[in-house]
Amino acid sequence: MKNRLDSIDALRGFDMLFIMGLSPLIVAICALFPGGEDFWIAKQMNHVAWNGLAHHDTIFPLFLFISGMTFPFSLSKKKANGVEKGKIWLDVWRRALVLVLLGLVYGGLFNLDFANLRFPSVLGRIGLAWLGAAIIWMTVKKTGWRIGIAGALLIGYWVLHLFVAPDAPAGTDPCTKEGSLACYIDRVIMPNHLLSKGVYDPEGLVSTIPAIVTAMLGMFTGSFVKKKEYSGGQKTIWMFIAAAVLLGLGLLWNTVFPINKKLWTSSFVLVVGAYSVAMFALFYFIMDVLGWKKWAKPLKVVGLNSITIYMAQRIISFGGINNFFFKGLASLFPEPVGKVILATTYMLVCWLFLYFLYKKKIFLKV
Repeated sequence: MKNRLDSIDALRGFDMLFIMGLSPLIVAICALFPGGEDFWIAKQMNHVAWNGLAHHDTIFPLFLFISGMTFPFSLSKKKANGVEKGKIWLDVWRRALVLVLLGLVYGGLFNLDFANLRFPSVLGRIGLAWLGAAIIWMTVKKTGWRIGIAGALLIGYWVLHLFVAPDAPAGTDPCTKEGSLACYIDRVIMPNHLLSKGVYDPEGLVSTIPAIVTAMLGMFTGSFVKKKEYSGGQKTIWMFIAAAVLLGLGLLWNTVFPINKKLWTSSFVLVVGAYSVAMFALFYFIMDVLGWKKWAKPLKVVGLNSITIYMAQRIISFGGINNFFFKGLASLFPEPVGKVILATTYMLVCWLFLYFLYKKKIFLKV
């Protein structure tokens, strides 16, 4: 099997579409119909307030899962090419540190307001969680031990949430931002550098611990797909079975440790892990087993430069570009239709930017 699966890039691209404007487009389309804002699919395009799960809550962990998936492939390739172990370790640390740095840039590093700079970030969590998973993967060789460590991390994080934060009022639920011991540790360490100052951060340091398992689930999946003793069809079946098992365990755990993205609870890891494995199994079967790949090229254009578009939307005014070219067209239609047009063209502007980079073979590799 080659070292790069088309399905991985396509799935990453599909995931990033929601960051690139697909979510507001779906909401705008729903708004064309009476009561559309209450449609189930429209509600899925926003994060839940606290406990629970919507599709929008799966975007980040799926990306982290995919980051983990690619590691067994890249590691095998480096070993096959004779890359020294020290150089591999250097690359692992470099990647993690670059992601953390990009996260700080995204959060406003160049404002030079270091006293209030938010330290945690989406990219920072990806870097640190992926680093933790990579360290475990490279130092622990036996699959059973790796599974045991993953389980211990999730159970340990659950145990942490059996206790209430010392600064919380009596009777506070330990699975709230005020009562979570994980949030308490974050606000003790970096109170002025959290998204919600002095309270909590959804990408906090302590809640990165269970996110390590999200990356490890990707590594388990990537390692399994690399195996040559199973056919593509067999791998697909086993992945769907694994997804069902993860879902069952996650829903069971949810009864005592609620599914919560902002705390990245252990039940959240398992349920969203189930979604991630199932989505990859679907893309893998369609593209790498059946060989139906041409339809996914627009997704690959996005997937091959996923971090680029994430950072670019922070730096470049794609909305301004979109309005310059298409606001006049949108104004010719009723407002709800105009919003659909502008949401569609925004995605088009972003995609054309990525397609230009794709044609020029310019890729931001971290």
